[in-house]
Amino acid sequence: MGAALTRYRVIAWIVGVVLILLVVIGMPLKYLFDNAVVVETIGPAHGFLYMVYLVAAFDLSRRADWPLKRMLAVMLAGTVPFVSFYAERRVTGWLDRPAERTPEPVAG
Repeated sequence: MGAALTRYRVIAWIVGVVLILLVVIGMPLKYLFDNAVVVETIGPAHGFLYMVYLVAAFDLSRRADWPLKRMLAVMLAGTVPFVSFYAERRVTGWLDRPAERTPEPVAG
């Protein structure tokens, strides 16, 4: 499951950054300055990357055997700016908790 988690973490960050660029830079340029070049470039890229994000989140959720509600919440996290970063941290915490690891034997 480590590779699925890594794939999810990478695409979650990429989708988050691209969405922030689209909302913070592209949308103001389009609607305040009548310059749609950033939206026309980043918008389709975000759409494609979001589809990759959905596949990665679905793959991870199936491997982790999450309930449907958790899976859908994680999948929707890529649609709201900054939420994909929060979801990535929560997912990593759910799947990589130090307290749940098997302790190393103590030599003594």
